[in-house]
Order: sequence, then C-alpha cells, then structure tokens
Amino acid sequence: MPEGAERRQRVAAYGVCIDASGRVLLARAALSLTIAGRWFLPGGGLDHGESPVAGLEREFEEETGLTVVVGKLRRVLSDTMTLPSQVSLHTIRLIYDIASFAGELRAEVGGSTDAVRWVPRDQVRELPIMPYVDEALFGAEDLSLP
Repeated sequence: MPEGAERRQRVAAYGVCIDASGRVLLARAALSLTIAGRWFLPGGGLDHGESPVAGLEREFEEETGLTVVVGKLRRVLSDTMTLPSQVSLHTIRLIYDIASFAGELRAEVGGSTDAVRWVPRDQVRELPIMPYVDEALFGAEDLSLP
C-alpha cells in the first residue's frame, strides 16, 4: 500500500448454504464490480446500525431470491486488498451457516451479482472464487461440511 493511501474498513456477513445434495450456493460478482466474474458466498456489507443476521437475510434475498434462517456463526475472517483506486480495504467477514432456506432461486437483476448457482463442493475450487470462500469452506478449522 502506498504511503498515505486512503484506508477503509468494511464489515460484511456471508452465508454457507448447502442443499440436500450437499452442494454449496455461490453468487457471481456483476461486471460493474472490481471483482467481476469472481464467485463468492451470498451476503455482503452491513448497513449502518444493521445487525449481522438482518444484513445477511437482506443480502441473501437480494442476491438469490431465497429467504433464509441464519444458523450458527461458523468463522470470522479478516482480509485486506488494494482497490483499483489505490484505497486499502480491510474487510471483516462474519461467516454463518444457513440453517434452512425457502423460495425459488433466481439471479439478482441490476445489483452486485449477476448469477447464482449450486456447486458441488468438490468443484468449488474449479471456479474463480474469492480467496475468503476457500478459507470459509475448506479452512483447517472447518470440519462441519461433509
């Protein structure tokens, strides 16, 4: 990071949603984002004053069309990246299990994602995923996925 560069911090909540076949639900970043085409867990940044669970429920519905019941907190992750604007962004990611879901899966229109897909766990790493997804799903401390 260049000396004197602007620094920002972001808190976000994401959900690990697994269907009856053991597939993981992923969303793809829209072309308008600096991470366009990368796959990540449904979720996103919290609004000012919003609880992590309420934010995750909101983001899930926006990105996937599904209503969810948020389960236990799975992990807390922290990462930094330098944006194209040279801003250093530090993101604290709260990763929750999704206890249940209902509704019809659909892609977001005109938002931060442009596709959603159920992906077999053994194929997740074949996609261009965000690094935190690998850590959230396959990290050494995570033994909860089959």
